Amino acid sequence: GTEHEGAVMVLLCRAQSTARALLSNTHTRFCSEHLQKLAVIMLRPTHTSTAHYSPKPSRRAGLAISAKSNGLQGPDSGEAAASRGVLILPGLANNSADYVGLAQHLQDRGLAARVVQVGRSDWSRNAGALTDINWWKGTLKPRPAVDWYLTKINTALDELKREVDGAPITLLGHSAGGWVGRVFMLDFGVTGIDRYITLGSPHAPPPAGVQGVVDQTRGILNYCQDACPGAHHPEVKYVTVAGNFVKGVKMDGEGTWLQKFAGAGYQQVCGEAEVWGDCIVPTPSAHLEGAINVDIDDCFHSPLGARLKFFGPW
Repeated sequence: GTEHEGAVMVLLCRAQSTARALLSNTHTRFCSEHLQKLAVIMLRPTHTSTAHYSPKPSRRAGLAISAKSNGLQGPDSGEAAASRGVLILPGLANNSADYVGLAQHLQDRGLAARVVQVGRSDWSRNAGALTDINWWKGTLKPRPAVDWYLTKINTALDELKREVDGAPITLLGHSAGGWVGRVFMLDFGVTGIDRYITLGSPHAPPPAGVQGVVDQTRGILNYCQDACPGAHHPEVKYVTVAGNFVKGVKMDGEGTWLQKFAGAGYQQVCGEAEVWGDCIVPTPSAHLEGAINVDIDDCFHSPLGARLKFFGPW
């Protein structure tokens, strides 16, 4: 709904000088009437902090994405230059069209928003990593496995830089797009980028030695943790957003089928089933040391959930 969209929007927009922060310590609970306070956090020095946003109870949570507009380009050339560019990095199995509504909402707020052009079939290119012995050993590196995605990001970023003509740019990564963004900044640099925001992205690698846990990235998250840990670039402000949609339970525990489904997934990502998460990514895995870490209650993982009703009233 609009409240959840607003929570994301204020993280992207410039902080308003009239907003007042209610920040007595690093653990602050945010209510819907305090959404503007999130913008103030963006101006604070980079350090580890956790904010919590709890909207009014709703089961239609998360990113409300529609496909009614192309929403991928910035303002027309006759309009005033945008104050900021935002490059959206789609998550695993998503395509660019899933983020059209988000891009449009950002544009409506005076930002130049673009979505990296990714098709669902593009993700099949990752299968090429199966020929790398490191995939089987669990020591896979992101390159060359995701070079196809990094190239698309670089192309889209160059176009966005020309469009905003010197204005700062935010990288906004959803799900796997979050760790891909970390790899991009590490290898391609951060020129023009001053903010990096992730939505439901798995950042922390699964714990080693836990029975039954298999690293689904086959080593990539371990690579990211070693090569670009936490808020790696001091000149970039990092913000990680996690959704607290459902608390998982063990398969043999008491709970709904949704809790058991979520718990089984959380177990594979962070080694624990009985934690909160967005139904796909557990909250403990979605944050980075040194970043501003934000939790949003009742927020589902994917924009697809807003359209595919059989997944539930999300």
